[in-house]
Amino acid sequence: MELRWAQTGRDGPGDEEGGQQRPPSLFLQLPSNATLRFRGSVAKAWGAALEEGEPPGVPQERDGEEAGEQESVPLKQLPLCMAEKRRLRLREQQGAWKRSRWERWQVGTRHMWGQVGSALLYAQVWRRSLHHIEGHFGTGIQSYFNFLRFLVLLNLGGALLTVGFVVAPNAAFEGLQLNQTQKEPNSTVISSCLQYDPTKRGLVSYFTYLMDLLSGTGFMELTYLFYGYYQNSAVHFVGFSYNIPLAYLLSILGYFSICLLWIVRRAVHLLKRSLVSENRALNTYSNKVFAGWDFCLEPGTATHMKHNSLRYELRMDLEEQTLRRLMAQQSPGQRLGLYGLRGAVNLLVLALLGVAFYCVYLATEYSQQDQQNSGLGQQGPVVGLLVAYLPSIVITAANQLVPLAFTLLVRLERYPLSLEIRLTLLRTVFLRLSSLLVLLFSLWSQITCHGDPDADSCRTCRYDHKQHPCWETSVGREMYKLLVFDLLVVLLVLLLVEFPRKLLVTHGPAFLGRLWGQQEFLVPPNVLDLVYGQTVCWVGTAFSPLLPLLNTAKFVLLFYLKKLTLFSNCRPADRTFRASSSSFFFLLVLLLGLAIAWVPLLYSVFVLQPSQACGPFRGELTMWSILWKAIDTLPHVAREFLQFLGSLAFAVPLFLLLCILMFYLMALAHSYSCLVKELKGQLRLEGRDKVFLVTQITELS
Repeated sequence: MELRWAQTGRDGPGDEEGGQQRPPSLFLQLPSNATLRFRGSVAKAWGAALEEGEPPGVPQERDGEEAGEQESVPLKQLPLCMAEKRRLRLREQQGAWKRSRWERWQVGTRHMWGQVGSALLYAQVWRRSLHHIEGHFGTGIQSYFNFLRFLVLLNLGGALLTVGFVVAPNAAFEGLQLNQTQKEPNSTVISSCLQYDPTKRGLVSYFTYLMDLLSGTGFMELTYLFYGYYQNSAVHFVGFSYNIPLAYLLSILGYFSICLLWIVRRAVHLLKRSLVSENRALNTYSNKVFAGWDFCLEPGTATHMKHNSLRYELRMDLEEQTLRRLMAQQSPGQRLGLYGLRGAVNLLVLALLGVAFYCVYLATEYSQQDQQNSGLGQQGPVVGLLVAYLPSIVITAANQLVPLAFTLLVRLERYPLSLEIRLTLLRTVFLRLSSLLVLLFSLWSQITCHGDPDADSCRTCRYDHKQHPCWETSVGREMYKLLVFDLLVVLLVLLLVEFPRKLLVTHGPAFLGRLWGQQEFLVPPNVLDLVYGQTVCWVGTAFSPLLPLLNTAKFVLLFYLKKLTLFSNCRPADRTFRASSSSFFFLLVLLLGLAIAWVPLLYSVFVLQPSQACGPFRGELTMWSILWKAIDTLPHVAREFLQFLGSLAFAVPLFLLLCILMFYLMALAHSYSCLVKELKGQLRLEGRDKVFLVTQITELS
């Protein structure tokens, strides 16, 4: 086609007349021809081929750098036709004997790593289940299960770390009865600060053991689940010393660091895909119509849902454009009234958040004081259990009810539909994560006597020993109850809400089925539940080392429960999200939860004094001091090196180097943004080229 157009421009009517000048070729008439000199050697070669009447293609000669880049890219990923790919493969096979040993070794290494990657792909956890979900419900809902699998692997890695370096060595040393050197308490410590005995005296009923299992009290406090059971000792055998407190601290810090690096690496990978797929310059109506179909879907209900999803996306885009046009036509008075309404709605949202946080604070205060005064089970088994779980009940109720109010209030603000969804999600995320901060703040206020070490309750031990004789176990116990209650809520909702609703819609009266409708599987709320549960696990890991293992078992069970309810009770939601943008948003919220979990960890490690009666850090001023004592026992050279790493002589040059690196990356990002702007301009010119070519085709036909 290009050859015929070029010949038409070259051998036009002017040639027959002989005296007239030949009209320019069609390539020279394109709007983008003016920018040809900015588009590199490939575009110039393409233009020269058109001028000479040759079919356009990939230039035969490439420089070494471009050829090296092409070899590093798999052949199936190159945007070339099959004939061109066969020619490149043949040329590569013919030139293989000319390579050096180093080049052949590089090619063999790349091939080996490709085979290893393919083998690991088939060894992925729940691979068949994820493909089955993708085929029936699309990539949007599959992104939720991918995120759940990622959390399972993340918790499994943390569980292996804490069990391998903390729990298993303690159990082995205790079982083998090896020589343990335990640090004696300081003589200046008052004896009342050393009293801690959670075991119950006298005859204990079976129901009391059940209550202790659910609430984490009694005999549960003297297990490897909680911080208070571990000893502040070092084990010496065969010329080797194992410091249990140091292993405890480094394992927790290592687990948090691995989680941070793993999440950041995955988020960066997904951000690249999100920036491409969700670019407003590319996300046009034609992209949705011609490239929006999910070819992984199986025929049936899933394809019908995908049709509805695409129809919904197009309708949402049209509604947003209509709303923006109406907003642009509003008078200043109407805009002022709208801004006043939005301000009032935001004040109401803040009031709802304040009420929810205050209820969490009061529930925590009442639960802790009541358990301390009367003990679990003194008011009766059911009442005692409700009092123990009162903070968890209030937090769960707030997380379920307040977002419903957010959904109703956001409609009054008259935002575009996509902005409504994002704003509601952000408010819900703030509610869920801030409720944990309020719970921790109330616990820390009780432990530190509201920050007053000279108060009557904290004057003796520098923390409230009467209410929290082992305050680390108290914090870990609250996180344990939140984890257990979250799992119980999932089971109760599945058995008492989702299955009865499915039976009512399927076999009940028709008007009830139309009124209630089949349940939708909403991805964002389900993901926020996962982020909330993972944040609870992170907060409690420092005070309950086995919490990552319990959270792994919980998420594995949750995967099968959610898969069951998805195929049995639910249908895909009408309002869907693209998997690329939603996956990055999920990891961003997860990073926010990890940042919140770092706050109590760092505060406990560097500021608060550990409990004097329990735990591996008893007798220390802070948890961090055990690291400096371990450094002092190292050889002189190693000790001087580590002390240099912690001094200002190393921190200031490192800070300056990071600043220089940051400015370099900012300059690089600015240059990339300029390049992106130029490429977008080229895309606009390509669009004008298409219009011009369509016009020429119309005239020729």
